[in-house]
Amino acid sequence: MVPDQPDSDSLDEFVELAAERGDVDTLRRLSDGGNSTASDLLIEIATELGDMPELRRMSDGGNVTATDQLIELAAERGDLVELRRLADAGVVTAREVLDELIAE
Repeated sequence: MVPDQPDSDSLDEFVELAAERGDVDTLRRLSDGGNSTASDLLIEIATELGDMPELRRMSDGGNVTATDQLIELAAERGDLVELRRLADAGVVTAREVLDELIAE
């Protein structure tokens, strides 16, 4: 449980510990609360695990790093549906990657 008014160092330590333990739920809660370190670590873990739904959730919430990682993962998997969904939402990079994959 996060203390009500943690100091910056305590919160950073808590976030790092959650990441080390792979506590995705805690990282998600902190990320959703605006903690950028938790967001970065959650994206890193989701990418390592290939967790496209988590990356999609964060991307749809406006996290550009999550969007970039989602595009990369979708491209690696040849997931044209996901790339098309992103491209249709106006993500230029997704459109470019999709066009490259279709041209192959």
